[in-house]
Amino acid sequence: MSAPANTRRILVTGATGGLGQALVREALARGAQVLASGRDPAAGARLEALGVSFVRCDLAGPEADLAALVAGCDSVIHAAALSASWGREADFIAANVTATLRLLDAARAAGVSRFVFVSSPSIFAGYRERIGIGEDDLPQAAPLNAYARTKLIAERMVLAASHEGLATCAIRPRALVGEGDRVILPRLAALARRPRMPLPGGGKALIELTDLRDAAWAICEAEARLPAVAGCAINISGGQPIAVRDLALRLAEGMGARPRPISIPLALARPLARLAETLARLTASPEEPVLTRYTLATLGYSQTFDLAPARRLLGYTPRHDAIATLLAEARRLAASGAAA
Repeated sequence: MSAPANTRRILVTGATGGLGQALVREALARGAQVLASGRDPAAGARLEALGVSFVRCDLAGPEADLAALVAGCDSVIHAAALSASWGREADFIAANVTATLRLLDAARAAGVSRFVFVSSPSIFAGYRERIGIGEDDLPQAAPLNAYARTKLIAERMVLAASHEGLATCAIRPRALVGEGDRVILPRLAALARRPRMPLPGGGKALIELTDLRDAAWAICEAEARLPAVAGCAINISGGQPIAVRDLALRLAEGMGARPRPISIPLALARPLARLAETLARLTASPEEPVLTRYTLATLGYSQTFDLAPARRLLGYTPRHDAIATLLAEARRLAASGAAA
């Protein structure tokens, strides 16, 4: 039988990232004992100041002792991943697939009873509109990049591992924003700073942001409700669809910029994205092309979630305005002189 919530010892991997730090704070607020792992020692020191134990660890590294890491833990929240839209396939396989498999094996051997995997809605990204994605909707048949491909493999692996003794589930949080966001704000800020703002399809596509704190609540709630939600993959968002153009212009206004929106027809953008990726691979460029198929899919085609399953399974309702969070974080960074 699992320990009561206020005495469970929870391992949070990827704890030095923006979501990981929010997860640690949420788990602590729920009374859990928290063991945090990550690669950033400075962020680890800040976590230790909160009263958690921190282990500096690269889960994909050959020297990682995962048996020792999970020893004595009741639950694992696995948020560590290589989260990027460009890079070597082998690196994504090592970080997102192999490391997850090793952690699952270690958790099973150690008698861990609950395992929550932080998956990604990137598995749905494609060249088509997807409004109100529900629990029965299938991922994109051919994921558009190595990140989406390896996250889908890992998600399926985790869900298949759920059995009596180890209950597993997956949470797919959409477009995370807030303190520590290193993906959404930097990308949108770079777009907003351009004198001419290129917008695939005129920026009409709908995007849903998610406040890091809402995502952390949902993930920790899933851990608390296991095994009742075992085998489930649950989509999470802030529930406020907004057009990419409107969001980028609001961000630009908050940054004191006045870009001129330029619409790029999707029929033209698709071959340009393929060409840019091909040239980058032929030249072995480590830099992400300005336009990739994945970037085009996320900016040019709508993706929103039906939150009814999250409400039913987790009692989830967004508590924070993710758009306001993004704009506030942009203003905070601008005031401090930091580059978004």
